[in-house]
Amino acid sequence: MKIKLLKLHRALALLGFVTMLLWGTSGLLHPWLTTFGVQQAVFVPPQRALNLHDTLPFEQILKKAGVEQAQSVRLVVAESANLLQITESQFAPRRYFDLNTGLELPNHDPVYAAFLARHYLNAPYAEIAKVERIEKFSNDYPAVNRLLPVYRVQFDQADGLNAYVYTETASLAAVSDNTKHRVQTVFQWLHTWSWMPSVAETPRVWLIAVLVGVLFTMACSGLAMLVLIRRKVRAAGAKGWHRMAGYVLVVPVLMFSFSGVYHVVQHGWPEEQSKLTMRPAIDLQKLHFPLHSNWAEMTRDLPVTGLSLVANQNGELLYRLALPLPKNGLPDNPQAIRNARFDGVQPTGPAIYLNANTGLLWQDGDREMAHQLAQLHTGLPREAVLKVSLVTRFGGDYDFRNKRLPVWKFEYGAPLNASVFVDTATGVLADMTLNSAKPEIWSFSMLHKWSFLGGLGRDVQNIVMCVVVVLAMVMMAGFGLRSRPALRIRREALQSRHNKNVPSPPLFTHFSSPLHLNTRINASAFTRCKLC
Repeated sequence: MKIKLLKLHRALALLGFVTMLLWGTSGLLHPWLTTFGVQQAVFVPPQRALNLHDTLPFEQILKKAGVEQAQSVRLVVAESANLLQITESQFAPRRYFDLNTGLELPNHDPVYAAFLARHYLNAPYAEIAKVERIEKFSNDYPAVNRLLPVYRVQFDQADGLNAYVYTETASLAAVSDNTKHRVQTVFQWLHTWSWMPSVAETPRVWLIAVLVGVLFTMACSGLAMLVLIRRKVRAAGAKGWHRMAGYVLVVPVLMFSFSGVYHVVQHGWPEEQSKLTMRPAIDLQKLHFPLHSNWAEMTRDLPVTGLSLVANQNGELLYRLALPLPKNGLPDNPQAIRNARFDGVQPTGPAIYLNANTGLLWQDGDREMAHQLAQLHTGLPREAVLKVSLVTRFGGDYDFRNKRLPVWKFEYGAPLNASVFVDTATGVLADMTLNSAKPEIWSFSMLHKWSFLGGLGRDVQNIVMCVVVVLAMVMMAGFGLRSRPALRIRREALQSRHNKNVPSPPLFTHFSSPLHLNTRINASAFTRCKLC
């Protein structure tokens, strides 16, 4: 048993070393990207107090534009004034209307995206070279960003600064520049093998799985030898250091390799489209209440910063008024913004609902609206819901990639067996996670990204992971390869022959017994390669 383990461990050593070096080195680039990569300078979306007192009625604007149905209707803060934004289809450019004149601003979606990019990067006067609509994920805008379609706003700067903007929620999906793009490209080439053509997706996934699986198998055999083979005295040189490092580092290597294989097999095939789903179109012809004429009275002492039009399960239209959070609870410096991007901070406060036909307060509130949206998107009755909660921070099953807070989480039993996340501001199904996928999510979060260290701070988490990876590559891969019998005998033979000025034998020679050894090789070199 011990001999078989030793042979297996040595047979996998060279390939395991290459695997650890390749994925370990490229893995170190990810903490660099999250710690030093370019990011936004402003965290919250543009905010301006809403005042509809002198505006045209919504129903008049919509009727004039011929808009009878839409998936989303909301007010947005534009550069010089608030505008009415209408989303008729999830993948069609959004339409914008002046609240005072009712006139449509033609082709304004890219203009709004450019304004948002300048806002988030705190560059109000920066020149923009190009605004491009992105409808599919790619290596430049990978699926980790979740949001589609977006606009790529390219600034006219030498550093290649560009921003990816999602106009439906006025969100910044991603930021990049030349440096971040180069580092991200190297990471993708080495860590996910994005250089392989799309027609070879299945071979790519399985080849990565096999290589990382070799590392996992080698680590398992090493762990077994640590348990089964006991040494009274530490071996000299690289072999001794390799064994000592194994006691500390074999578990992290097992964690990284196991979670890596699990992840690539389950999620290795790239996505081209977003899983985000907007609600079915709502009938806007039932809009009658003159909100503009009663605005001052209805919003007295309420600093409303957001307004959208939604519908309940009975088809009744409701005005959703969003209220702001205290400014002292929002990040306002680079480190706080970087942490908030990954941990999550909801940019808006509570919401109240008004009936769009009568102007009366809809007493059921945000929780009831979330229940109705979950039922609408899943088609399941409330009895299938096991638990409901409001999500205001990113976590394991709803992470920073969604870039949307707050949302309501519904945990469903049979037949769906999933967690469903809905956004009441626009009726969107933000995400859905099947219970069958949760073990892999936990594995990747805890075993691969080491989120269990999150309480110590993101910087400490990254530093600990990087130190462990470097030590594993040097102490386990490097010293382990150096201690291989053929290479160790080769080194000692070279040293001996160098002293005697004798030509060197071939590097790889099969030694089935001491008799096969050249008699001029130091006999102690062979003795030290034995199992003990």
